[in-house]
Amino acid sequence: MTTTNIKEQAFEWLIEKALVGSTIEERGDGADVESQQPAEGQFYWGLPKDMDPKTAIDRRRLWSFLHATQQEELDKYVGTQMEKEVEKQIDMDLRTFGLIHVLKNDICVQNIKLRLFFPRPSAADAEATKEKYAANQFSVTRQQTYSLIKPGNEIDMVIFVNGLPLFTLELKNPWTFQTAAYDGQKQYKEDRSPKDTLFNFGRCLAHFAVDKDEAFFTTKVDGPKTFFMPFNKGLPNGQGKGNPVNPNGHKTAYLWEHVLRRDTIADIISNYTLMDYGETKTGKKVAHIMKNAKRLIFPRYHQLDVVTRLIDDVETYGVGKRYLIMHSAGSGKSNSLTWLAYKIIKVCPRSMEARRAKALDMQLFDSAIIVTDRRLLDKQITDNIRAFGHSMNTIAHADSSKELKEAIEQGKRIIITTIQKFPFICDSISNVGHKNFAIIIDEAHSSQSGIAADKMNASMQHDPDTGGGDSDEMIAKLMKDRKMSDNCSYFAFTATPKKETLERFGIEDDEGHFHPFHLYSMKQAIEEGFILNVLANYTTYKGYYELVKSIRENPQYNNEKAQKFLRRAVERDPRTIEAKAAVMLEHFDAKVFRSHKLKSKAKAMVVTRDIECAIRYFIALNKLASELNLPYRILIAFSGEKTVDGQKYTEAEMNGFPDKDTAQMFDLDVNRILVVANKYLTGFDQPKLTAMYIDKPLDGVLAVQALSRLNRSAPELGKVSEDLFILDFYNSTESMKEAFDPFFTGIELSAATDVNILHTLRTTLLSMDVFTEEEVEEFATLYFQGADQDKLSPIIDRAVNRYENEIEWEENGKADFKMKCKQFVRVYSRTAAIMTFENVSWEKLFWYLRLLIPCLRVPKAEDTLKDLEDSVDLSTYGLRRTALNERIELDAEDTTIDPSASAMAGAKTEDESKDPLDEILKAFNEAFKGWTATPDEQKVKLISIAKAVHDNEDYRTMVMGNPDINAAKTKLYEIIGEVMRRNHRNDQSLYREYQKDKASLNNVVSRLLDNLDIFQPTI
Repeated sequence: MTTTNIKEQAFEWLIEKALVGSTIEERGDGADVESQQPAEGQFYWGLPKDMDPKTAIDRRRLWSFLHATQQEELDKYVGTQMEKEVEKQIDMDLRTFGLIHVLKNDICVQNIKLRLFFPRPSAADAEATKEKYAANQFSVTRQQTYSLIKPGNEIDMVIFVNGLPLFTLELKNPWTFQTAAYDGQKQYKEDRSPKDTLFNFGRCLAHFAVDKDEAFFTTKVDGPKTFFMPFNKGLPNGQGKGNPVNPNGHKTAYLWEHVLRRDTIADIISNYTLMDYGETKTGKKVAHIMKNAKRLIFPRYHQLDVVTRLIDDVETYGVGKRYLIMHSAGSGKSNSLTWLAYKIIKVCPRSMEARRAKALDMQLFDSAIIVTDRRLLDKQITDNIRAFGHSMNTIAHADSSKELKEAIEQGKRIIITTIQKFPFICDSISNVGHKNFAIIIDEAHSSQSGIAADKMNASMQHDPDTGGGDSDEMIAKLMKDRKMSDNCSYFAFTATPKKETLERFGIEDDEGHFHPFHLYSMKQAIEEGFILNVLANYTTYKGYYELVKSIRENPQYNNEKAQKFLRRAVERDPRTIEAKAAVMLEHFDAKVFRSHKLKSKAKAMVVTRDIECAIRYFIALNKLASELNLPYRILIAFSGEKTVDGQKYTEAEMNGFPDKDTAQMFDLDVNRILVVANKYLTGFDQPKLTAMYIDKPLDGVLAVQALSRLNRSAPELGKVSEDLFILDFYNSTESMKEAFDPFFTGIELSAATDVNILHTLRTTLLSMDVFTEEEVEEFATLYFQGADQDKLSPIIDRAVNRYENEIEWEENGKADFKMKCKQFVRVYSRTAAIMTFENVSWEKLFWYLRLLIPCLRVPKAEDTLKDLEDSVDLSTYGLRRTALNERIELDAEDTTIDPSASAMAGAKTEDESKDPLDEILKAFNEAFKGWTATPDEQKVKLISIAKAVHDNEDYRTMVMGNPDINAAKTKLYEIIGEVMRRNHRNDQSLYREYQKDKASLNNVVSRLLDNLDIFQPTI
């Protein structure tokens, strides 16, 4: 009876047959290695003796390739012992520069130049290039002997191209109780010496440990320190590591059926692999030789998969589609962006049915534009792009709108810019409608509104196509311009997509749900070890305290407002902060520093609610550190200048060095704790961070981003999830679970935004008699024909006069009306870019309301709490631990979120009933023994700058009326820059801070204008 062969050998047969078409056993001992003629797409088979262990070169395949492709060049050779000298030079170049360099550059020997690899051409390349590519000889050898140290040692498989080794494979079979995860990796670590040429760093692209279920790879065999990474698909819907069941074979069949194929391997060589010399991180140029190499960059499976899928879809569909890529932190997003950019500019259509295809041999896109929203990441991506670049002439970085416009007009193939410049992209793209663009967006959740920006930086009268024309034609043009450009494809990357992001960039299925095009989940990233689980060790504290009256009188206050006010006052009291600081420092010193976490290099971050609190924490922590004579320093990070208790503070003065050096200085061993408010809370990468102490309300995306400062893996420091520790004085474990759950696995939006609310809102607003439909029409006619501002004022002023003086409002009626106006503008601005239809009446009302809203004043409630703080004293303050080292378990089920509510917004009537101070204090002290409520904090910062911004005419007409802050960012930041330059002599210190970190100050002013009820009351 014949039974199935379940031995490892059968696994080798399967892979060899897939690559070659036959096996050693089928060919037999008499097979002629010289007469091979592989079928299209298949490999040559090799003999172990053909590879020289000293050079790790398969001499048979090398010379077969050279004679077949470059005989004329070989015939020019004037020296002696040509084969010996050529092999010697190849070996020398491999040792000096590495395999990647050798495959991409000429080998010079005496008077001849040889190419050892011909890259895969695109459809646009010449026929001769395609013929050269077809001449490459890919081969596979089983049971390859390789060692001079231990002659006879074999490795299961080696894959070559033109005689140069690309990949080694160690195969294991779980059916015989051996796995790739353990036995395969162990074999590389213990039995494969990096002193053997085949395993020299840079000699191969990757070394694989594979079984039927899982695959792993390393780019550097380094004994016990060898670091393997998964090369697995992951389970469906982001459910974790590993591979799904394959109905047609082994789970890892994708490796030999799709990845280890001629075209894919050639693609990896040309477009994915890179030797990293550490220049991006250090900013210092070094010679590109192997002794300076830090690591070899090779794509992980999800990176290769997402780029491949995107390219395949674009080749088929053409231009004009939107793609949402939801990739967790730790996904290697910068490399994915880079690979996509380089490949997308070479894409040709698969057929002439592809949208905006010009010819089958013409590239679809004229330029790829990479858009990011953070200056630091902008630099990182730029450096990354340049590191991969073959020709710097094709790449441009736009630091200004002028440079951006020039780069597009000059036809630069890859352009890197920031979201602040994106409206200028829109203008430039609209002027070259015959060209196509690939827009690659980093962190789509924060930059998406810029895509649908209403071009607030340009008024209609500046458009040469609109002068004196019919206003309806102009409105139609404006609505068309607001749509996402049909000569662009959008590729949006984010780890934390909001509902607006899903609707704008996600794929809509047959049920009307929106979901990402590609997913690499947080759960998979954690399980694969690329990031750590920041929720594995969570401890919460809650404060309890008592307030007593310090006056005889018993004044009355609004109970709810008084409770919030008192809590805010208690939490800012120096005694409260000192008590928490003591807990923080005690824990860090005993459990982190003196426990020698991360090989005695562990660091911590203290997260506070605002700059004032950060300064108070810094002072309290340093006072304690000094008293205890601790051997490390505490740093602080914040932007600008802040006055606390009458004294002015800056980050540079408090730390003792320029704030531009804070991140670098924090990396030093002597600096262990960093106190922050908002700066460094996102986008800051410090793998040595292992503890976080939180005294700030965090929820949603901000919570995920903030805690993710801890998730960076550091294998060289032995960092694991169990090393992480979070001590939270503010948030509960339940709120953290709620924040993280949506982004743990897959997420989808249940439906599109119901734009019918715009009909309801428009009808309701007209019924309130503040303005008439005729006035909106009159405004639109003048506005879209570029009338002078003074022609618009009477129309707006009539409505404002009715709002202020003629209409008798119910309680909070003014607030209710303004809220509905803002809701209309918000919903329309977020949906206009993707609506399948156009509504002229909505468009006209949108522009009318944008000018009306800033003029609507909502009366501020009289401040009756001014003397409350002086009427009470803090009697006692204590802390109670409510959760210790708790592991917050996240739900692995896909999350479905609903679109924004379709109900009309409205202002609620406040309960202004007042209670005696005695009762307020009693309720307060009772409630806050175990606090859970969120304080209503007012963010009062940089008032003088905010006033100047508010008084700017462009701000009032082009920014202030739009509640979609992201959409207004571009013009707002320009105005802030103008104000800062105009006032720099009055406050040179602040101006210097602005010059060092414009993004942070812009963020502060944006939040101030958005949240504070100072100029434009927030309802």
